[in-house]
Parts: sequence; C-alpha cells; structure tokens
Amino acid sequence: MYKFRQWSVTHARKLEGFYRNFEPILIRLHPIFKLLGYGRLEKPVRLFEKAVKGLMFDCQMCGKCALSSTGMSCPMNCPKSIRNGPCGGVRLNGHCEVKPEMRCVWVEAWRGSQQMRDSQAIQQVQIPVNHLLKDSSSWLRVVRHEFAAHESEIAK
Repeated sequence: MYKFRQWSVTHARKLEGFYRNFEPILIRLHPIFKLLGYGRLEKPVRLFEKAVKGLMFDCQMCGKCALSSTGMSCPMNCPKSIRNGPCGGVRLNGHCEVKPEMRCVWVEAWRGSQQMRDSQAIQQVQIPVNHLLKDSSSWLRVVRHEFAAHESEIAK
C-alpha cells in the first residue's frame, strides 16, 4: 500500500479534481440517503470508503479526513499521529525517525499539496481527531454537514 500512497501524493492534483466532481454528486444524493436512513447506510458506505481510501491513501478511517488539505497524504499514517506538520525527528533524507524506511508523512503532504489548486490548505490547523468518529464514513459526514449548512442558510 505504501507504493499506492506515494502514487496518490504524486497525482494529488488529479485526485483533487476527481473529488471536486465526486463530492457534489454525493451531496445531491442526500434525499436518497435521508430516505434510506444514514444509520442504515453507514456500514456499506464505510466498507466501500475504507476499501477505496485504504488502497489509495492507506487511510486509517479516523472519521475526520484531511486528505484534501494534506496533499493526499493521510496524516494518520504518522507513527506519532501528528496532524499538523512534521515532528522534530524528520531525518535529513526526509524519512521518519520512528520508521526509517518510510518517508515522513508530512514531507509527502507538503510535496502533494504544492501540486493542488489550493496549495495553502496545508497551512490550516487540523483539529484533533474525535476518536468517537473512528471507523465511520467521512463521506456521509460531509453530505450531512453540507446539507445541514444549506438548510440553515435557507432558514435565514
């Protein structure tokens, strides 16, 4: 999976473009998701999301996906679970101090982010992971969040 993870960082801009087209489709499916029930959809969507994102990004399913702002490099692959930049132990060759055979997740994140449209998104501070969301679908959470924001906008 490490090779796929590196490929995803190398092709971050294309993957960003794909997701920019994919997300609106997901959001338009909200009425169907709501009708079927988000609770009922959670398991099959989570399994599919885990398979896709696990293969492409070695995703750890933290429930708070940051791929779009970390150059398609999942920060949860950091052995220290650091979500906001590299630790002080990055080796001169860009490899991790804990796993010397692995390039630092944040060195890769910076490389990927520089290819993306919003290359400054990597500067955004990532909030700590809510471990209650672990192993849940961030795709369904995005749809619910976007639709709730849309509904609150209409209510104003």
